Amino acid sequence: MLAQQLCTSQAVIHWGSSEIGRREVGQEIWMQGKYSTFPLGFMDFLCIAAVTLVSEKVGGAEGTKLDDDFKEMEKKVDLTSKAVTEVLTRTIEYLQPNPASRAKLTMLNTMSKIRGQVKNPGYPQSEGLLGESMIRYGKELGEDSNFGDALLDAGESMKRLAEVKDSLDIEVKQNFIDPLQNLCDKDLKEIQHHLKKLEGRRLDFDYKKKRQGKIPDEELRQAMEKFEESKEVAETSMHNLLETDIEQVSQLSALVDAQLDYHRQAVQILDELAEKLKRRMREASSRPKREYKPKPRETYDFADTDQSNGGFSCNPTPKVSASSSFRSDKPSRASVRSIPPLDQPCCKALYDFEPENDGELGFKEGDIITLTNQIDENWYEGMINGQSGFFPLNYVEVLVPLPQ
Repeated sequence: MLAQQLCTSQAVIHWGSSEIGRREVGQEIWMQGKYSTFPLGFMDFLCIAAVTLVSEKVGGAEGTKLDDDFKEMEKKVDLTSKAVTEVLTRTIEYLQPNPASRAKLTMLNTMSKIRGQVKNPGYPQSEGLLGESMIRYGKELGEDSNFGDALLDAGESMKRLAEVKDSLDIEVKQNFIDPLQNLCDKDLKEIQHHLKKLEGRRLDFDYKKKRQGKIPDEELRQAMEKFEESKEVAETSMHNLLETDIEQVSQLSALVDAQLDYHRQAVQILDELAEKLKRRMREASSRPKREYKPKPRETYDFADTDQSNGGFSCNPTPKVSASSSFRSDKPSRASVRSIPPLDQPCCKALYDFEPENDGELGFKEGDIITLTNQIDENWYEGMINGQSGFFPLNYVEVLVPLPQ
């Protein structure tokens, strides 16, 4: 009776078949004491829900139940799917822990694809950034500085660590991340498809069982065969996945092997660096210390004079005017760098920006940059001195905005 209230007798509801909602215009449903007409798609949804309710809840009749072994396999497959998804996410975070750098790398890779660049920029390893900083200041301190020489040694070792970390990223991606991603995209997705198809045919079979005697026996037999067929296909696919889980163990072993190899190389690099630093400390302690020799003090003439400074005069070393001593014949940077007219979109650099990846545009504080595009909420694309590239939005002040 409930099915007749929700679905008129002229509608034939077959889940997963072409006979859902046989009436062409729409269906009438009894709702709050009156008939209402809804589009066919909405009627399909209500009728399917009603059939499921009637089949499994009304009159004490239960729908077709799946056996315990099937349910246990389905539970294990669901847990496997969740485990793979979670482990993939955490592995990427482990290899590339900086979320801002990950977002930037994604943006750079997208730009590389747009521009047709074959080589994509890699993730900026923290060891490499530290090494570059050490090398830069080690060079500025010079060879006569013990600290400067030590910074150069440490910086080179940090860059080697970054290269080893890059190798770890590549190894883990090829032998762990990619196989698990393939498992998600193919096997687990296929099993999910079979389970959805099985559920649809189960509902169809249950509905026809309730109408036994009102529909041909052949139609009921076909519905049962389709249900059993879908159950067997889903069961087989889940069984194959669970029985071949040794492949996932092998992939996990590859992850651990890659980590071991990385840490072995890292220990070797750090051992060599530690030995270099100890040797430098021994050499520095064995060298004689240089004595500090103060410069001669200024001499003062206490002869009688008419000067207003108390009767004596001092003869300090003559000072050289900074404006005359450091004046250069070269034109200033501001006059060399081209300044675009302010009638087109442009911005002014608030700070120096040194490019770290291909495609980035470097500039100095005070430069005027022509704006050509806004990549996203954090990056602009622009041009200066004939060079184009992208740069962070928070490094510049917009003078003439891009057209909306």
